[in-house]
Amino acid sequence: MIQNPIYILTFLCGLIFISEWLTKHTILKHISGPLLVIILGAIVANLGLIPSASNASPVYNSIFRYVAPASIFYLLLGVNLKQLKKAGLPMLMAFVLGSAGTALGVLVALNLIDAPEVFGENYKAIAGMMTGTYTGGSANFNAVALHYDVIREGAVYTGVVVADNIVTAIWMLVTLSLPAVMMKFRPHPELKVEGGDQIQGHDDKEQLNPLSLGLMLFIGIGAMFISDEIAALTEIPSVLILTTIALVLAQLRVIQKIPGAKLMGMFAVYLFLVVVGAFCEVTALIDVGEHAFDILLFTTSIVLIHGLFLIITAMIFKSDWNIIAIASQANIGGASTALALAQSFKRNDLLLPAILAGSLGTGLGTYLGFLVTGLL
Repeated sequence: MIQNPIYILTFLCGLIFISEWLTKHTILKHISGPLLVIILGAIVANLGLIPSASNASPVYNSIFRYVAPASIFYLLLGVNLKQLKKAGLPMLMAFVLGSAGTALGVLVALNLIDAPEVFGENYKAIAGMMTGTYTGGSANFNAVALHYDVIREGAVYTGVVVADNIVTAIWMLVTLSLPAVMMKFRPHPELKVEGGDQIQGHDDKEQLNPLSLGLMLFIGIGAMFISDEIAALTEIPSVLILTTIALVLAQLRVIQKIPGAKLMGMFAVYLFLVVVGAFCEVTALIDVGEHAFDILLFTTSIVLIHGLFLIITAMIFKSDWNIIAIASQANIGGASTALALAQSFKRNDLLLPAILAGSLGTGLGTYLGFLVTGLL
């Protein structure tokens, strides 16, 4: 039953409902919806109530493949390009610094463990894989892994994937709380983006009817289809094409008047994040035996050094902590989690910069991954 797609979808939607209800009607209202839905997903997966990383359902793959890009598309339909005027450059700088911190973290982490002993002859490729995934995402991770045939090393590959999932989920929680914590130690003014107030978050009372829902689904699915087809012909990352289409459509008044985009986008984000939580499987690390701790230390060290590097540079340049947290999440978690973070902070002016940073990471991650592997 646990692998039944209908059962899984029922459970995931139920978790989204529970997290929203708890954040609106209980003491947990001080916790953001994205944070709570990740926690609930991790709890029920580790209790065996839904599939986890080691026995992942095709439903999860479909959510990563289709729902995550859809969340980007629909939320971008409410974005005004004017917000790039100020937030674009700071976000880009923070993202580039975060990428540098990732590369530094990989090099340091390799020296904290006996990499050849833990990973075998593939340790250089794995360093490139981690550079790629913590610059862009899993697509970059798998691109390097496929090229160097690391996926044939079942236990090591699975161990790295599980450790990555655990650290990524935890880092989402860290970045959610980072601005509030750091403002107590080093207050920095928030960089308010001109025109950002024109972009409103989703309205719980946003009206949907069969006409607008059908039109929104047609536009969204059609844009994803076109993006995939162009990507297959040009080798340009599909998410970059999808982002471009969404931004062009977002400037059209006729599209702006169609209700439901923000509501659909946020539900898609929640569905994606609950699966991120489900992939946070602690017990799966046992399968890699004596090297489980080393793999987890390796992965954790990369992200911690990345985070410390960003925090130090943010203190030097007196950066907006929200931008730093979102840029870091764009590195570690990708465009969808960066977008969810911006929405959680109620910084609608940073929705587009978050997506652009994540998209940039997807475009650059594979190149940086191969570069690090080659240098090693």
